[in-house]
Amino acid sequence: MDAMTVYDLSVTDALLSTTRAVRKRLDLERPVPAEVINECLDLSQQAPTGSNRQGWSWIVVTEPAKRAALGDMYRRGAMAYLNQAEKDAALMDDGGQTTRVISSALYLADKLADVPVHVIPCINVGHMSDNPPRAAWAGVMGSIFPAVWSFQLALRARGLGTVLTTLHLAHEKEAIELLGIPDEYMQVGLLPVAYTVGTEFKPAKRPPVSEITHWEQW
Repeated sequence: MDAMTVYDLSVTDALLSTTRAVRKRLDLERPVPAEVINECLDLSQQAPTGSNRQGWSWIVVTEPAKRAALGDMYRRGAMAYLNQAEKDAALMDDGGQTTRVISSALYLADKLADVPVHVIPCINVGHMSDNPPRAAWAGVMGSIFPAVWSFQLALRARGLGTVLTTLHLAHEKEAIELLGIPDEYMQVGLLPVAYTVGTEFKPAKRPPVSEITHWEQW
């Protein structure tokens, strides 16, 4: 059967174009049922992976003390980076979009501990050499980020939001000790998950496809 007859493209396209990085509109008060998280993770498992390994694992953190510890790691990792990014953003001519993103990231640094669920995707890198080539890293990250994006899409479809963050990884070893992550697994980010305040989101401003696409050669 033709795909056009199976899917409502207006719904599909809206999901793909409005699954935003959500920070300020995360509902810090509304609980998130464990079954909703598990349902979204279950859907994410259908994502493609290199060599069909599915070498991923997910850590779901809801305990307040652990969320507070991760929030502290994120804040320490964020401050120097975001303060400089804020200065750089003031010089950009993008209608203030980057400045708004930095502002929301600073907000998250202050509120991360209050977000009801933290999800940390991990990938098994035990098979990799000590100094792998860039092609190997491309394969590893290409094996986990499709699943992360599928998880984010599944959340959006259910009225929840998140944002892929990496700033806590400046204190990666602290997170390893806090969460008991095995040596062969690598954290690739942290997703704060909550219901959203409202469900209406708009597509972001992006460059025209004609400016970033090269046919046949660069």
